[in-house]
Amino acid sequence: MSIWSGTVALAKACLEVLKHQQEFLRRGSKRHKGVDVHSDLFVSGASYGILRDALQTGATGPLRLKCREFQAEELSASRIVTLLESLDPSCLRRLDLRFNNLGLSGLSTILPHLLRFPELRSLKLQYSNMDVRRLTPESAIGIRCLAGQLGMLPKLRELNLGSDLQAPLESLELAFCSLVPADLAFLSQSFHAPALKRLDLSGHDFSQGLLEPLRLLLEETSASLLHLDLMECRMADSHLDALLPTLLRCSRLRFLGLYGNSLSKTTLKDLLQKTLELPDLHLVVYPFPVDCYKPEPPAESGWDFEEVVDEELLAAVKVEFSHLLENSGRTDLVWTHNPYGHGALDYFSL
Repeated sequence: MSIWSGTVALAKACLEVLKHQQEFLRRGSKRHKGVDVHSDLFVSGASYGILRDALQTGATGPLRLKCREFQAEELSASRIVTLLESLDPSCLRRLDLRFNNLGLSGLSTILPHLLRFPELRSLKLQYSNMDVRRLTPESAIGIRCLAGQLGMLPKLRELNLGSDLQAPLESLELAFCSLVPADLAFLSQSFHAPALKRLDLSGHDFSQGLLEPLRLLLEETSASLLHLDLMECRMADSHLDALLPTLLRCSRLRFLGLYGNSLSKTTLKDLLQKTLELPDLHLVVYPFPVDCYKPEPPAESGWDFEEVVDEELLAAVKVEFSHLLENSGRTDLVWTHNPYGHGALDYFSL
């Protein structure tokens, strides 16, 4: 018996036992306590109807289906939602929706319904026909919403998009995502790395074990990278010094964001002078230098730096940086400590 026919047989059994129970109740028999039946379920268009009926009647029936792994193929988004709403939310740990041709709209319909499954750890969406090669502004917004919905699944640990991403990603925003070294190592070795134009890894602690994986990732992206944002990454002078040789290989870099890191004026000055050789670099958002705090920087990085900055010292640093840019002839290059209002590149302006 195949896994598909096994699900059909189980659904038929649930309905048949329910039928007998109803007959006994009509004869005055006492209702017996139901039994939980734990089983992985596999459904296609041919078996949708009988499984739907078994699930929807199961809550009050003698056999209550408890599904740990659920796989659906060749079903519409609305049918998948109907089945998901009928599953016991406490058991499901894996949902496999391959071969359903859902597209972006179908996935956007389904994902909000996954929030009711607190134990969902694995989601497989291969062959969902989500084409990232012909992005429009509307579909880009849809993908961003999709990513947000995925981020709301608290225990999700496995995400399989299979062959959906037939072309490498060019923009990847993973700010404040609690990445570990293995995540960056995986990305470095993926076919996406050499194609990345925009990379946002803000909010990760690069003072510890992430620094070397970041350096390796930047090496892989150096030929294509245009936009790099490392805001609030707990980087000190030594960390930036270790990254600088690799940063200088990013010959096409246009934007560098370092706001919210604990860097000194000396290190920032060295960065300015050495990155003058990057011809396409037009905007650098730097942090308030640690030398400019009064009397010392806060214990942890935050968004209230301006309250503790010595404005006179900061103004002197700005003048010094401005003179360096003017003397180098790079009047096209903007260095600012203001992270807002400078029109940082989005994907469609890359």
